[in-house]
Amino acid sequence: MRLTTKGRFAVTAMIDLALRQNSGPVTLAAISQRQQISLSYLEQLFGKLRRNELVESTRGPGGGYTLGRKAVDITVADIITSVDEPIDATQCGGKENCLGEGGRCMTHELWASLNTKMVEFLDSVNLQKLVDDHLAKGVQIEDKPAVKRAIHAMPVSRPVRVNAPNSVFALGNAFAKS
Repeated sequence: MRLTTKGRFAVTAMIDLALRQNSGPVTLAAISQRQQISLSYLEQLFGKLRRNELVESTRGPGGGYTLGRKAVDITVADIITSVDEPIDATQCGGKENCLGEGGRCMTHELWASLNTKMVEFLDSVNLQKLVDDHLAKGVQIEDKPAVKRAIHAMPVSRPVRVNAPNSVFALGNAFAKS
């Protein structure tokens, strides 16, 4: 089994969301910035997480995402399978046709057994445990930043410095000197 970035990023983003959702909906832009995950990639992942009811979205100003269920009720296996990440170490995808029409390969039972153990483990770890582990490590959660607006009573004007000829004649002189 190979866990791709899709599964890793989905779990990481869900931990980030669970850590911060008490202050209201969390934007994907904020998760993207904190976790260094592409915003468009997060949008794809959260579309799948929303369809599987692991997150809920709120539109408009102050909108974002919140968990669709309690963190204790969301397992890592739920998150990974929601983003279409297969949890399968067999060569045949569990179809028992590893050798085509020839049947199963000699190690099929080994990999099928590993699949069972992986699913059991990922099902035993819930999102709340991951959040609690991060908080126990001393992770500080900042309050929702205040909206900063650059509103001044008088507009600030700064001189513009242009390092270019200001007329056709000056342009001709500049070329003549070169």
